[in-house]
Amino acid sequence: MIGNIYAIAAVAIIGGGLFGFDISSMSAIISIPQYKCYFQSGPVPTDHSECTGPTSSVQGGITASMPGGSWLGALCSGYISDLFGRKKAIMIGAVIWWIGSTIICASQNVGMLVAGRVINGFCVGICSAQVPVYISELAPPSKRGRLVGAQQWAITWVLDLEESEKYTLTVLSISYGASFVDGTAAFRIPWGLQMIPAIGLFCAMFFLPESPRWLARQDRWEEAHAVLTLVHSKGDPDSPFVRRELEEIREMVEFEKNNSDVTYLELFKPHMINRTHIGIFTQIWSQLTGMNVMMYYITYVFLMAGVNGNANLVASSIQYVINVVMTVPALLYVDRWGRRPTLLVGATLMMTWLFANAGILASKGHWAGPKGVHNTPEASWEVSGSASKAVIACSYLFVASYAPTWGPVSWIYPPELYPLRVRGKAVALATSFNWAFNFALGYFVPPAFVNIKWQTYLVFGVFCFSMLVHTYFMFPETAGKTLEEVVDIFEDPHGIKYVGTPAWKTHISTKRTVMMERKNFDQGAQVEKGGDYNEESPNRSGSKSVEPKT
Repeated sequence: MIGNIYAIAAVAIIGGGLFGFDISSMSAIISIPQYKCYFQSGPVPTDHSECTGPTSSVQGGITASMPGGSWLGALCSGYISDLFGRKKAIMIGAVIWWIGSTIICASQNVGMLVAGRVINGFCVGICSAQVPVYISELAPPSKRGRLVGAQQWAITWVLDLEESEKYTLTVLSISYGASFVDGTAAFRIPWGLQMIPAIGLFCAMFFLPESPRWLARQDRWEEAHAVLTLVHSKGDPDSPFVRRELEEIREMVEFEKNNSDVTYLELFKPHMINRTHIGIFTQIWSQLTGMNVMMYYITYVFLMAGVNGNANLVASSIQYVINVVMTVPALLYVDRWGRRPTLLVGATLMMTWLFANAGILASKGHWAGPKGVHNTPEASWEVSGSASKAVIACSYLFVASYAPTWGPVSWIYPPELYPLRVRGKAVALATSFNWAFNFALGYFVPPAFVNIKWQTYLVFGVFCFSMLVHTYFMFPETAGKTLEEVVDIFEDPHGIKYVGTPAWKTHISTKRTVMMERKNFDQGAQVEKGGDYNEESPNRSGSKSVEPKT
């Protein structure tokens, strides 16, 4: 078994990265003539450059079919994960991905394409919900943020590599015609190659350990102890940190055994509703930033700005590079920055760039006519000159603001919020809302660009302002705390009823946790009492186990 937590995360995040294949498999391909002509709504023109492709509503349906399947997959993933384990749930997802990718690659019509994307979506729903749970339950607290956030980085890498691949195939097709990549191969090759990572994921998961917390809940304590020893103490079963963590897990499991098996209904009971709403809205707000919409339909935005042909593909590729590079700071520093400041700064910056784009398009642009720019009705607004450069710049800045903030933290945060007994289903429910809104937005945006044009940016700008206010008042800090300590925040008897410690009074605990992980157990405990951990942390019985900072 592999015990290095970075190696474990590197393998597991391939499951989350499969989502990146979906975004990239639509974003640039929807603008190439091979795709447009093959899935043309109505008769195919003799001149293939005149193909307009599927109508905006049909294209919205094609795009939305994947998140629709993901919504169902995320909901089912809680049952699959609790029954078979986190590790096997991810492996099941990989098998489903093979099936969906085969159907997509062989698509003969829109119906077959949609069916394959729904199946692929079911896989993405399982993996996107359970990979963060799996990593969270294995990772030490001081590294949990960067390791779970690596899932978002995997998505950005997939987007970048897939975009480069499509650009190469498209250029070869245009340059060399039938002698190289021609016809439907221009989109079937990228769709077919999507199977390879899932095969690697399935095989590699055999060499990874199961979640120790899931094993503990199955009363497999020796295995749970062995996994904690393997991952957290390099084989030392008597490590103080491992003993402390195992004891916390045992305490939580014994406490939860006094309660009946969890159902989704329990997540909406008074003692859980606050945590449930925070997890759900973390995922909802992540979608309502408009980022995934920008990734799906960025070619429309650049067409409006006067960028077309190969230049459009290059401009789209730059966006993906920015996404990859700007995710790195979050992986390095999110456990130091904390979750709350990262989310607040991200919402503020994204709101700024969205409103700026709306203002530029409204004041400097004009309607492009019923056929849109270059026979693309969704590119309904046209802007040129310095204003077009400003639109492109704001689009890049928007991506650069999302990548180190809401991108990774929206995956890091929900698994940290819940007690062990409900974690699998709670994260599954939260992730299902991610995909429900991804589905709705994927379907909504093409008609929105046609009908309300630049005002689409205003809608997402208002969403960013709303998430800024909501985050400040309701989202507590979880960085540096064990998963069991996070539970104490919400069960603080001195806090607000059914809410716990007010969000704005919670703080980062990374320094204390790092000391404990390095076996400076006594020194870490001292920091816990008087250092950087200054919220009360009640134990299960309601008495204070940690003195507040004075």
